[in-house]
Amino acid sequence: MTIILKRNWDSFFDETGKIFLFLKDLISLTFKGGFESRTFLEQLWKVTVQSLPTTMMAGFFVGAVMTVQFTLQIKIFDALSYLGGLATSGTFREVGPLLIGFMLCGKVGAFTTAELGTMRITEQFDAIKCLGSDPLREVILPRFWAIIFSAFFLFVGGLIASVFGGLLLGVFFSQVTMHEYLRYIPRFLIFPSIVSGFLKSFIFSFTLATLCTFKGYFVTGGAKGVGQAVVSTAVTTMIALVFFDWLTSYLMEIATIIYLGLS
Repeated sequence: MTIILKRNWDSFFDETGKIFLFLKDLISLTFKGGFESRTFLEQLWKVTVQSLPTTMMAGFFVGAVMTVQFTLQIKIFDALSYLGGLATSGTFREVGPLLIGFMLCGKVGAFTTAELGTMRITEQFDAIKCLGSDPLREVILPRFWAIIFSAFFLFVGGLIASVFGGLLLGVFFSQVTMHEYLRYIPRFLIFPSIVSGFLKSFIFSFTLATLCTFKGYFVTGGAKGVGQAVVSTAVTTMIALVFFDWLTSYLMEIATIIYLGLS
């Protein structure tokens, strides 16, 4: 048992180190010469168009579910006037970014890993090297930054859609007026809550882009290896998102206390 745990820890730290070295190479290439803007824009458009309807729908229903859950809780205390503020703040700070991130793991992360993994096992990266080019610069880097920008846009779009989902359920399920629902949103959705939602969206986007490009680029074992890499991307990314969600929430809680103390 001890030997198995030691091997798992060694494997974990080994892969973590490889991920950081991979990320360092990408950042270094970005500052040294950048990447082809045409490929970047193509990937940005591709990722956004493929994932926008799903993300907006997910955000809408996340907001709706949060409204229903808060209604069941605060209705007991006859405090439905605070429903909009509580549901929107909770969605922006915690539930929204995480659930949308989980959906993008399968929609964007798995697809990118499968695409890059297929290129690896069909030796397309080797062909690029034979032509005197760097596959990291030509293929990986544009996808990396395109996923970051696109995923961040999708996160923000999903969070905005969650407000409309919560508003709709607030009117039809909770029986509050539109004005009453929107009235206390500025009171609860304070500046640190908005920053927390945007910060988590960026961190999650960065994490997703790093892991899916890394897993796809280093695929081994043929078609079976591609399938394993896709599963590994989904699982690893979800675990990483949960960890960064906890870390960001902890740090933003401290920031919120400081902000309210200075206000």
